[in-house]
Amino acid sequence: MRRRARFLATLAVLALALAPALAEARPGGGSSSGSRGSRSYSAPPATRTAPDAARPFDRTQTAPGPANPGYGAPAARPGTAAGQPARGGFMGGLLGAGLLGMLLGAGFFGGLSGIAGMLGFLLQIALIFGLVMLAFALFRRRQPQPAGMPAAMMRERVDGPPPGGGVAGGLARGPARPADEVGIGGTDYAQFEALLKQVNAAWSSRDIATLQRIATPEMAQYFRDDYAALEARGWRNETRDVVLESGDLAEAWREGAREYATVAMRFSLVDVTREVATGRVTEGHPDQRQTATELWTFVRVQGGPWQLSAIQQVGR
Repeated sequence: MRRRARFLATLAVLALALAPALAEARPGGGSSSGSRGSRSYSAPPATRTAPDAARPFDRTQTAPGPANPGYGAPAARPGTAAGQPARGGFMGGLLGAGLLGMLLGAGFFGGLSGIAGMLGFLLQIALIFGLVMLAFALFRRRQPQPAGMPAAMMRERVDGPPPGGGVAGGLARGPARPADEVGIGGTDYAQFEALLKQVNAAWSSRDIATLQRIATPEMAQYFRDDYAALEARGWRNETRDVVLESGDLAEAWREGAREYATVAMRFSLVDVTREVATGRVTEGHPDQRQTATELWTFVRVQGGPWQLSAIQQVGR
């Protein structure tokens, strides 16, 4: 009797351990899976669509190494690379010079005459900075609009998206001008939105062949693992009517012949999980829409088609 009780207790513990992994059975729901190349252990930058930090990967085939120092490791601050002074270095140097003058008995910046000279110098710097900003503003106003690009996209490209998000119902740049080493354009954004819908459609129809075509082998394997976990419970998940509500680029970069793009996407859909034997709904609702926000990373090789490489959850 004791052995049987222990066995049943063990099964209960295992069931509780598996429950969070299937709390949201849609593709990528509830967990972070996949790879972001050399940036797999670095958090993507926050965007207007996904201002909260991304969760570390629960499943990834990328091992930590010199190129992956650890998830959440701070990226190099702008202007602090080798050979480039930090932004605070100028004022720090002035402060250091002043303190040195005081120690040598010359007073802070050599007395009142030193202060007057320094104020004049700072005034010249301010005037030069103002002239540069004025010239830059005039240049932006006179910048020609590329052929075929709508005026709204042109303004977003130069000034960033309007307050409250990017282009309604589509993908746009984030609020802080993401690092884009690839040159992501409208065609790429359209492919990302199409892949969001194709992945959900293939997942719902259990179309493994399509998932293998539009996702990396790593992600395709995770989809198969999720199918197996659902089957072990006698469940089946379906998503439909996927609508991209908003989205923006977090970052895009190159690694040899590969190009990566991490995109924050907020989308709505009908997400329902049923018991296969009875048809009983176990999660979700067949007639009510749900909203989700996730970070999807895409990869392509030598300009080929984009494939899904990772899905990350945001927030806690």
